[in-house]
Amino acid sequence: MLLLQIPGADTVAAAFSDTMATVAAAETETVQILAEESADPVTSLSLWDLCLQGGWTMIPLAILLLLAIYIFAERCIVLTRAGRSDSSFMKRIKGYIHEGELESAQNLCKQAATPQARLIAKGISRIGRPMNDVLVAIENTGNLEVSNLSKGLPWLATTAAGAPMLGFLGTVIGMVQAFYAIAQSGSSATIDSFAGGIYSALVTTVAGLIVGVLALFAYNFLVARVNKIMNRLEAATMEFMDLLNEPVA
Repeated sequence: MLLLQIPGADTVAAAFSDTMATVAAAETETVQILAEESADPVTSLSLWDLCLQGGWTMIPLAILLLLAIYIFAERCIVLTRAGRSDSSFMKRIKGYIHEGELESAQNLCKQAATPQARLIAKGISRIGRPMNDVLVAIENTGNLEVSNLSKGLPWLATTAAGAPMLGFLGTVIGMVQAFYAIAQSGSSATIDSFAGGIYSALVTTVAGLIVGVLALFAYNFLVARVNKIMNRLEAATMEFMDLLNEPVA
């Protein structure tokens, strides 16, 4: 039997074996490094811990946030009730007035219990007086109704403007404290302590902006709802005055 032997085959086989051993060792080392990294969890900061870093300034910001949420929810309920409209209401009022049943018209307004109904009731109570007196009585009642609908909105406006400023104040105080601590540390101050003081100070700015933006959107939403109801009241006033000016059949 003839045996063929390639020149240098032993050398190639030995080099290949050494290469495979090196690769296997590298893979083993990589697996060990990944295992060590997975065993060392990344430090995370919860929302509560972040809020605690803001200091005492977070307390008034939290109060303003709760107050804004309460006012928004309460005003939404009130405005939803005030915005209810019955398409047949003015038709029934017109019928009662034409028939001279003013007491029935007043009772209908009491049953409706809406700003529009209270305006019409005030106008009905002034029937028989000069038209200018009737109009003035309705307008005065309308102003009172709008004032009642707008309760709490100044607080939302104040929160929208004041919360970011309060947060910025907390940040300035925190920065002053951080730089003072660094100055006291002298040459032993590290970048870690400097960065920690800064991010703790900036927490109040973030919180103030969040509260301010939420309050601003809530304020604009409620103002739009109030304006919509005001337009309905003006339309009802004009319709009622036209009703009084209609010639008697």
